[in-house]
Amino acid sequence: MAFEDKIKELLDKRELAQLGGGQKRIDAQHGKNKLTARERIALLLDEGSFEEYDMFVTHRCTDFGLEKQEYLSDGVVTGHGTIDGRVVYVFSQDFTVFGGSLSESFAKKICKVMDQAMKVGAPLIGINDSGGARIQEGVQSLAGYAEIFERNILASGVIPQISAIFGPCAGGAVYSPALTDFIIMSKDTSYMFVTGPKVVKTVTGEIVTDEELGGAVVHGSKSGVSHMIADDEQEGIMLIRKLMSYLPQNNLEEAPIVACDDPIDRLEDQLNYFIPDNPNKPYDVKDIIHAIVDNGEFLEIHRHYAPNINVGFARFNGMSVGIVANQPSYLAGVLDINASRKAARFVRFCDAFNIPLLTLVDVPGFLPGTAQEYGGIIIHGAKLLFAYGEATVPKVTIILRKAYGGAYDVMSSKHLRGDINYAWPTAEIAVMGPKGAIEILHSKRLSEITDPKEREEYVLKAEAEYKEKFANPYNAARYGFIDDVIEPRNTRFRVIRALQALATKKEVNPPKKHSNIPL
Repeated sequence: MAFEDKIKELLDKRELAQLGGGQKRIDAQHGKNKLTARERIALLLDEGSFEEYDMFVTHRCTDFGLEKQEYLSDGVVTGHGTIDGRVVYVFSQDFTVFGGSLSESFAKKICKVMDQAMKVGAPLIGINDSGGARIQEGVQSLAGYAEIFERNILASGVIPQISAIFGPCAGGAVYSPALTDFIIMSKDTSYMFVTGPKVVKTVTGEIVTDEELGGAVVHGSKSGVSHMIADDEQEGIMLIRKLMSYLPQNNLEEAPIVACDDPIDRLEDQLNYFIPDNPNKPYDVKDIIHAIVDNGEFLEIHRHYAPNINVGFARFNGMSVGIVANQPSYLAGVLDINASRKAARFVRFCDAFNIPLLTLVDVPGFLPGTAQEYGGIIIHGAKLLFAYGEATVPKVTIILRKAYGGAYDVMSSKHLRGDINYAWPTAEIAVMGPKGAIEILHSKRLSEITDPKEREEYVLKAEAEYKEKFANPYNAARYGFIDDVIEPRNTRFRVIRALQALATKKEVNPPKKHSNIPL
């Protein structure tokens, strides 16, 4: 074969590989309002940066007629490229080839880029759009999933792992995304479940659609499996690029610092009057976050799940910071099972990847009730406690209003190695609120008062005394549990100064194989 013919053969094979399962199936993919595997990669990565691996890989199965069907790339596109100039490794499942089903060769391709990402210390992004295991390959396909799972586990806490679900993801396939750090789903075109609607109907008798069982809204708001919900794939891909801008390449590096034109000493006078006089009146803590971060930008994680606590990424003077904030406008900002799990996982991610933590506290305590106790609020609340206590990154805490009971301890208190703990003048730090405290502290006297008017006057006086003692931050400051009481409008400047002072922090936990976090 002449040299020119060999070049033509190469180019023809490349062109064939680019077509995946063929134009007819590409058109069908577009008809479902879905992009192809390569179109997704082209949108995700910087233009012209993608270097593909294993374009000419094919399956090895010869059973059930598969020997008569052969597609280059075998249903997944893999390689590396850059996002804002930073190297990332990526795989994108191709639904046009055997419905994106996973074969032995398919799995080996994914494992290769996962191994390479670990070697060079670069993030891994997986785009999922697959019908599951390739049934014709039997145990080889199942083994392929397990090989991927093991690499997800070993990469956890070493390199950031992000999963995009842009189509079906069912059965064993769901566990690889579940092992990664962040999951993004697209509305109407993606779903995740261990068992599909048909099996559910057979086993439990429930009649449910794909969307109702495992759609983006379900996993974004009810289960908490999905961290972000996108209106479509294009928005999902832009969210991944945005998220990447806050993250380091690996656990040995720092997140990139971005040039900041927002003055560090910018005052927010509105914050001096922000907290309502009535301690039971709600407000939106995100208003405070937007007021103090660089240019008002806050990338919220798990926005629709457990909204009584807000978590997400922002910048202070260009530095990437993870923010955890109780949300008084939902369930008064109380900590419950879901909020504890949500915040604990976020804190542990930030700690694993050297991202400092800012905690904004306004918490009346843990949610009472049999549903919470039977659901294990003790164990789940301990997860958040454990996460903060274990974290060695810089930790800055600001108590805005209420910090009651064990929830005060849990929310990055000085006693859990909080580095710099501030309070606004509106802070209230106590074992419990005035009403409950008076009922306990004055129970004997109250039982002796029979006149309703006299009882009311006594309670009001006792509550006033209690508030005078605890409805301010100065009692805690007296013991050094609060480093300073700060003027609210100056919060941005004080946070930035604190983070600058902590930039060289070194703290190491005792040597161990690994901790045994309460699960």
